[in-house]
Formats: sequence, structure tokens, C-alpha cells
Amino acid sequence: MEERLQKIIARAGIASRRHAEEMITSGLVTVNGRVVTELGTKADESRDHIKVAGKLLRPESEHVYLALHKPAEVVSTMSDPEGRLSLREFLHGVTARVFPIGRLEYHASGLVLLTNDGDLANRVLQAHHLPQTYQMKLKSLLTFAEIETLGRATGARISRLRGEDAPWYEVTLSEARRDALRNRLFQTGHPVEKMRRVRLGSLELGSLAPGKYRALSQGEVAKLSREVATGEGSGAGGARGAGEIKRRRALRKRKLS
Repeated sequence: MEERLQKIIARAGIASRRHAEEMITSGLVTVNGRVVTELGTKADESRDHIKVAGKLLRPESEHVYLALHKPAEVVSTMSDPEGRLSLREFLHGVTARVFPIGRLEYHASGLVLLTNDGDLANRVLQAHHLPQTYQMKLKSLLTFAEIETLGRATGARISRLRGEDAPWYEVTLSEARRDALRNRLFQTGHPVEKMRRVRLGSLELGSLAPGKYRALSQGEVAKLSREVATGEGSGAGGARGAGEIKRRRALRKRKLS
């Protein structure tokens, strides 16, 4: 059966569908010896000879799903042309060709999801509602008013974890708004000094040590699939966020009275 090339490449575990599209338009894909650059091109993986970056496409027989605790100062890719540490250095024993879903900044640490399931990867990347939770160490303490203003501007749910001189906060928001929050924190004199992702949708970093990985359970994969399909994580987060704001307002009124 003929399918779009980017879907075939993603299902084979070579790259996410978005990255597969970039590889096609860059001339890195051939079908039966002919370079293909049009995204609408279709092929039959059971019949056609498909190569990606010079390598013959061989679909993975089994999907792999991994959670990795990325240390700080590691690039969120499988290799780096500048010679910096990449995720590959921490996947000893993993024989499948997995790739990371989404990105986590070079200086940040925390949860990274890797898989060879291109369809799930594409759905996660397109799920703009999927909440992500970070622990952030700021240079200075936020006031209640600043927390509420940041929440309204970025949709972030913010609560203080510990510390006053260099406080840690837990922040839940969508990936699309993360950079906006960091920019606003910097502009208001509260730059982020450290950042660790501890949750992606329903997936949790838990006690996983830096540089270590674990396989996801079938239940975790199924729940994540439901979240990106229905947006259930977004609704729950929104409700909890509203409740948190009300709680902080009530607390501030008690302190002023």
C-alpha cells in the first residue's frame, strides 16, 4: 500500500514526521534510486527501495519508549557536530534507533522522551496543549502579584517549592509558552539560574538519576497516547491552575489582615 514518504520514514523509527519532511526537502531521501524532494510523494515500503541519508530503510519490528534524565550541558540530540555530549552517550545497551521527542535546552536537565515510534512522536510534537512541569531556580523571590501576572501572561501555573535568597519554583505550562516565561522572568529581574523538567504530560521523572534511562510501561505509553489525542492533560491543568490562584489570593488576604 502506498503512503506518504514522511509517514513511512517516521514509522521506521528514523526520525519524527516533521524531521522526515525536512530530510525529504533537503534531498536526503531516494526512492528506487531517484532523489525525492516533494512532500506529497508516496511509496510502498514493501515494494520500493527507500534510502534515507544513504541508508536502506528497514522498519523497526518493535517500538521502544524510553525516559531519560538528561544532565545539564548535554545537547538534546543523538549527535552534535560541535563535539558536545549528546543523548547517545547515555543509552548504553539500547540497540534500537531511537530519537528524542521535543527539545530541552543545553543548560537544562530533566526528563526527555525517546522512541522509534514516529507516529506517537509526531502527535506529541503537535499536542500544543500537553502540559510540562519544570523546577526552576530563580535569582530572586517572586511576589504574589508577579506570580499572578506571569500566570495571566503565559498560562503558567507557578508555586514556590523552597528557598528565599535563591528560590526554587515549580512551573507547569505548555512548551510553546516556556520561552515566553523565561523572557518575562529575565525582563523583570528574576533570571532562571537552573531548570529541570520533571513531568511531560502524565510521564514523571521520579527518582531517575541523571544520565540514567528506563523503559516506559505499556500503561504509561497508553496514557500519553490518550492525552495527546484528547487533550485531557490540558483541561485538568487549567482547573488546577485556577484553584491555585484562588488559594494564593486567600493566603495573601489573611497575611494582610
